[in-house]
Amino acid sequence: MRSVNIGLIGLGTVGGGVARLISTHHDKYLEHYGIDLNLKRACSRDDAEAKRLGLAEGVFTFDWKDVVEDPEIDIVVELIGGDHPATEIFEEAFKNGKHVVSANKALLGRHVEHLASLAAQNGVQIRCEAAAAGGIPVVHALEHDLVGNEILTIAGIMNGTTNYILSRMQHEGLSFDEVLSAAQAAGYAEADPTADVDGFDAASKIAILSSIGFQTRVTTDDVYMQGIRNVSAVDIKMAQEFGYTIKLLAIARNTPEGIDVRVHPTMIPNTHQLASVDGAMNAVFVVGDAVGETMFYGAGAGSFPTASAVVGDIMALADPIAKGGAPMPEQEPFGHNLAIRPIDDLKTRYYVRLTVEDKLGTLASCTNAFAECGISISHISQTESEDGETCTLIYVTHEAIESDMRKAEATLEALDGIREVSSIIRVENIDAWTEGVFDN
Repeated sequence: MRSVNIGLIGLGTVGGGVARLISTHHDKYLEHYGIDLNLKRACSRDDAEAKRLGLAEGVFTFDWKDVVEDPEIDIVVELIGGDHPATEIFEEAFKNGKHVVSANKALLGRHVEHLASLAAQNGVQIRCEAAAAGGIPVVHALEHDLVGNEILTIAGIMNGTTNYILSRMQHEGLSFDEVLSAAQAAGYAEADPTADVDGFDAASKIAILSSIGFQTRVTTDDVYMQGIRNVSAVDIKMAQEFGYTIKLLAIARNTPEGIDVRVHPTMIPNTHQLASVDGAMNAVFVVGDAVGETMFYGAGAGSFPTASAVVGDIMALADPIAKGGAPMPEQEPFGHNLAIRPIDDLKTRYYVRLTVEDKLGTLASCTNAFAECGISISHISQTESEDGETCTLIYVTHEAIESDMRKAEATLEALDGIREVSSIIRVENIDAWTEGVFDN
């Protein structure tokens, strides 16, 4: 048995949590697993956190190269995020024969093919449990526990900030802007919330999970993205009246036409498990042909939940190292062997909210616009506005093709008397998620 030396790059929220877990649970890891973890080097742009952590003399450095070039370090933990110098940290660590654990979803969502190839060439591994859903162990499940299945669907709430915002809008009747400001003040949302509220964060996560689950390369650029900025309290109230909850869902399905992968506000039935996931919590719903429906629930962010996933990856790599062996090298990454299904081919139902002039014939012209684009309507309702000049029309369609809905949107916007196409929200066909599950 020997000590396993860790090099930690990034001592922010997650990095500080990792350092604390290693320190707090060191004796337990040694007693129960025979793994002696040693935080040998730690790097940050600011030494304030290193001082708070009470790191031993000689552990802290401002230069990440001191970590990746240290011949005694076995595992490099990259927790700084972004593309640079994170890419160079991966590359130099691999060159020096070191495994890398990372929570960098943005980098891995776009460039894991390049990085995994380098890891394979150098006989080391990348591990990224924390990059997909914080503390939820869904990567391990897809890589190990569910490999006896063909994965049919991966869908879920993968961004805690947007779920917090939508939950408060639902429960308190507040606007998006009101809740976002409160979330920023409370620390739930960044000063620049773009990555969260516009869907990029969730898109990176579903790209990683799709690649693993469907064994084909899916990058963030393949994911259709639409955020929650245009979701209003009116939409949430109407959804509730129809028996639905609005969530920002990341959805990936393995269909005969290719991988359907998207992130957008979605209406799902109130009876579905994902509808009850509240606040800043995350949940990932995975359907396999043999196991059927499974759901993984927990904190998708935060210091210790994310650190839990990081340390889990460290321990998995450290186990053979501590016993004098070595982890298996990274496999060659999956190629682009399955097509990505265009969003224009999506077939689903739609909720459409229009702000129109309150005059005779407007309702009929709007309904005709849908018919001209091949879209049939299952529900229409109208509410008057306080100004007496406009009213709100709510349509819910039968199943329609996305490209036809885009034509209908353009047609509606061009109509006389239409002030605004205020909202279009997809109504998810959750029954399609379980198509292909074996009968018991």
